[in-house]
Amino acid sequence: MELRPYQTEAWDAILHEWEDGRRRTLLVLPTGTGKTIVFAKVAQDRVRAGERVLVLAHRGELLEQAADKIQTVTGLGCATEKAEQSSLWSPHEITVGSVQTLMQETRLSKFAPDRFGSIIVDEAHHALSESYQRVLEHFAPAKVLGVTATPDRGDKQDLGQYFESLAYEYTLPQAVRDGYLCKIRAEMIPLQLDLDAVGVQAGDFRAADLDCMLEPFLAQIADEMAQRCRGRKTVVFLPLVSTSQRFRDILRSRGFLATEVNGNSPDRAEILADFEAGKYDVLCNSMLLTEGWDCPSVDCIVVLRPTKIRSLYCQMVGRGTRLCDGKDHLLLLDFLWHTNRHALCRPAHLISETDDLADAATALIAQADGSLDIEEAMQQAEHDAVAEREKALAKQLAEMRQRKKKLVDPLQFEMSIQAEDLSDYVPAFGWEMAPPSQKQLEALERRGIFTDDVACAGKASLLLDRLHKRQDDGLTTPKQIRFLEGKGFLHVGLWQFDQASRLIDRIANNRWQVPYGVTPSTFMP
Repeated sequence: MELRPYQTEAWDAILHEWEDGRRRTLLVLPTGTGKTIVFAKVAQDRVRAGERVLVLAHRGELLEQAADKIQTVTGLGCATEKAEQSSLWSPHEITVGSVQTLMQETRLSKFAPDRFGSIIVDEAHHALSESYQRVLEHFAPAKVLGVTATPDRGDKQDLGQYFESLAYEYTLPQAVRDGYLCKIRAEMIPLQLDLDAVGVQAGDFRAADLDCMLEPFLAQIADEMAQRCRGRKTVVFLPLVSTSQRFRDILRSRGFLATEVNGNSPDRAEILADFEAGKYDVLCNSMLLTEGWDCPSVDCIVVLRPTKIRSLYCQMVGRGTRLCDGKDHLLLLDFLWHTNRHALCRPAHLISETDDLADAATALIAQADGSLDIEEAMQQAEHDAVAEREKALAKQLAEMRQRKKKLVDPLQFEMSIQAEDLSDYVPAFGWEMAPPSQKQLEALERRGIFTDDVACAGKASLLLDRLHKRQDDGLTTPKQIRFLEGKGFLHVGLWQFDQASRLIDRIANNRWQVPYGVTPSTFMP
């Protein structure tokens, strides 16, 4: 199977992390972009290197999917370590293993600690749980790859307690822009649901409280869906099985071909197959389908299980982001959830790592007659944020005039090149949080960066990487940015090196004055 460009980059990045001695690394790919294909190729590479590989997951569907995809992509068969099935005497070099089975001491003790050279943890946001840690600690000599779809900065900070690095991340907006996932259009429903009385358990809203809150509104929600979801293949997420079943019945009374599936459904596989085949147009579930199930033709998601956890929200919406013939976009219905006490995941959080930008984009969606492509909303929110930051920068630059005159403040550099990843950077892993090394500081100063505000090694590394890339791409240097923006020119960080050099030469030949007829605030090279 030919890999997509980002899949090849991810594969290479993982192997590079391991080769450099970072033995526990993460891969972040959004749902629907082929993370299983990537780790199948990684597993194949490790087998060729003479290792055994363990793929670890917490649900049978994930194990089956992994084994099937590895067989399809690489031609390699997999042994299974689950319930009564054992891989101990299997000739296969790759094992797909249930964490619930392997965590049992009687089972784990049968394996030597060096049995596997590499371990791949699917849905790695679960990796910090006691069950996963028990297995990973037993096989401590193994290299570990964690694979997850969550884009949440907070999740990555938490995972940084175990994983040493982030090998590669491909974001949802990138996948949409590159044409590998469909666009998402959020439509805000004018139905106000108050979450202030809902309690919190294990870091998220308590399901039983959500059920009580939703009950009086289910009929109204069904009426809204009748206006907006006709002709679509819709998946609805609800807090409890009982809620899911009640809502199925209400939808049927509105003329929908609705069905419901839960963990105890004896005919679960048949229901899912019938839904995919078009026998049903709405599928209700109580969080069963967040992982391990794919139906590319789903083109509408209704989240009636509000959550504080971004990874869970992304998993729900991810059931509808895959491409499919005849599918133009995913419709994501959002309600006017009201809460003064809790942070809440909204559609804009799918593509924004900061709550401020997500809130701004959500407000724009609400203003646009309640319906807007979430990437368009985010682009506008980012544009507005840049304008606000430029105002703040102008004020700060006025206060910085007495600082070092030959160097560029990192904030000015970041704003000039419009680098949101630098401006919003937060260290996630231990080495990133350490102070910058003397070598890093000297390298930054040689390239024209004032280092007093570079607080950690991760930020220094990110700045140096960006400076190297800008040099390779022929873009302006920090010193050019400092000089020309000091003369009033704007966004010099977006210019080419040669364009800036020619203008500086003109200014130098004019006795270091801006030439007549050149207006810095409107000048375009």
